[in-house]
Amino acid sequence: MPVIQDKEFGKIIVRRSAAATQIRVRVAPDGTLRASLPMRAPMFLVKHLLKNSRDELRALLAQSKPVYEYTNGLRVGKSHVLVIQDSIDGKFSVIRHKLEIIVKLPEGKFVNNPDINRKIRDSIITALRIEAKSYLPNRLSYLSNKFGLSYEKVRFSHASGRWGSYSSNGTVSLNIALMKLPFDLIDYIIIHELAHCRHMNHSKEFWLLVESADPDYKIHRRELKQHTPSI
Repeated sequence: MPVIQDKEFGKIIVRRSAAATQIRVRVAPDGTLRASLPMRAPMFLVKHLLKNSRDELRALLAQSKPVYEYTNGLRVGKSHVLVIQDSIDGKFSVIRHKLEIIVKLPEGKFVNNPDINRKIRDSIITALRIEAKSYLPNRLSYLSNKFGLSYEKVRFSHASGRWGSYSSNGTVSLNIALMKLPFDLIDYIIIHELAHCRHMNHSKEFWLLVESADPDYKIHRRELKQHTPSI
């Protein structure tokens, strides 16, 4: 099936359907977008829809994501913390200072306000990206060398509904939301993706390779279901 790579929304799989009479976009169970279109419709129509319906697609994705409650003292990733304060000058602001994300709220404004919520989320994404770039490449390199599992390069994302992926050209993609996970689950995800360097599938041989590097992978796999890669 054709795939469209979007800078904001990540990978979008396009499926042609004989039953389709118009282009439709939905959110798949893994949190990614799926597009369906009539058999003879040109592909550029999907790209046109993506370009001109970004607000609607953001809303569609937002409806499928869990609602996060931003509270004072909330831990963000491994080393950041959210600090919510009253604004002395009556102005709203969100700034990162060292390891704090400081939110200053004027009287009558609340974190569940959509605009305020969005700006807090943007700052959290920045903090998680900083942590991810500091920690994940070193851990990826360490586990790669330890178990003899190769890769060519690493990239980071947050738009995808997946924790990570391994491409045929050896690129490991890691979701910055990994920094929300316990360290043992981060290792499981990295090992899982590195194992695809030998098996680009989820065959019995693939899982045996994962188990050789992570004997508790079944436990980690179950625990991972309690978390979501969305931010």
